[in-house]
Amino acid sequence: MSLIGDGLDAAVQKAFTRPAPKNAGPQMRYLVKQLGGTKPVAQMLRVSQRTVERYVKDQIKKPRPDLAARLEREVKKRWQPQIRAKAKAKAASTGGIVIDTRARMGYTAPIGSTDQDRIRHLTVALPPIYAARLFEAQEAGASDARLQEIAAEALKEVYFQDGGRRAGSLEEVRFTDIEHLEFDL
Repeated sequence: MSLIGDGLDAAVQKAFTRPAPKNAGPQMRYLVKQLGGTKPVAQMLRVSQRTVERYVKDQIKKPRPDLAARLEREVKKRWQPQIRAKAKAKAASTGGIVIDTRARMGYTAPIGSTDQDRIRHLTVALPPIYAARLFEAQEAGASDARLQEIAAEALKEVYFQDGGRRAGSLEEVRFTDIEHLEFDL
């Protein structure tokens, strides 16, 4: 996926009330139940249907590293959909989202201001409207670049312009070279 998309998923996963299955057998059984059979699971994981059946019956217990990673990713993507939806709805309506990042940031402004890009470490609470935009774009399959643009717009309004109290003539904020990025709901 993407850096920002993965960060949003990790933030939502913190809201889970139960841990997702850790071992291959329970993970495979969960996916079979969710997708309604071994054939769709086999196609999704790019393995044979017989392999899926053997994991379900615990005849195979230890998957290859690449299969283990795909299995874990697919289980987490589908785990507790109602809890996931509630967490996203709360962030998008009332709670907002906190972004903690260390990245190169700069801006385009009128001549005479210091707009040099530099590494900044920011922890900023973004309003619910930006949380909603980020989640909607992610669900629509937006690229990492588009998610980065939305985050940059949010940082422009909240951090650089302080909600309209300063830097009113700021035109564009650049948000690049992300070293660290974490979201919290």
